[in-house]
Amino acid sequence: MGAIINNADANNPNKKKFSLFLRNLYQGITIDLLLIAALITLVVGISAPLMTLEKLYFFENKVSLLSAVRQLFDKEEWALFIIIGLFSLCLPFVKIFSLMAILHIPHQGNSFLDKLLQWIEHWGKWSMLDVFVVALLLVSVKLGALAKVTVHYGLYTFACAVILTMITSFWIDRLAKKRDNKSITDPLE
Repeated sequence: MGAIINNADANNPNKKKFSLFLRNLYQGITIDLLLIAALITLVVGISAPLMTLEKLYFFENKVSLLSAVRQLFDKEEWALFIIIGLFSLCLPFVKIFSLMAILHIPHQGNSFLDKLLQWIEHWGKWSMLDVFVVALLLVSVKLGALAKVTVHYGLYTFACAVILTMITSFWIDRLAKKRDNKSITDPLE
């Protein structure tokens, strides 16, 4: 039989600490698979064409998130380059790898990883989606009636990465709260 870990045992430095993954093995495997899927869809989403801009029926330009950020850099639009590059390219990868670390590294409440999880849960959901939507709106407003915009699969895979990351973040947060608030049976002891 497994031993019961209560809050007094959680503060005992001699007590073995287990990661959220090991404490919830089947859920941990599912979360890992979702995080890997989120990483793959994020890579595809930022590199695949998001839309095609057709200008005056003569010129056609396929735009990916990477190419859009590159164009902002080339045109020296520094503020947009930094905001979109940071929030739509860098932070999503940081969020996914942070969630993997939080899931696999043993930690207790009020540790750095637990505070990172709280920050991700609170602010992380806005890091990718809002800035991306604003960028699309900016493109649409600037073009107006001059161009036709056709959406491609890159937009959907990027949105899928956002949703998968939000789901896994929420799930890991719930597992951490369960660990901190309840007595947990530890199957490995």
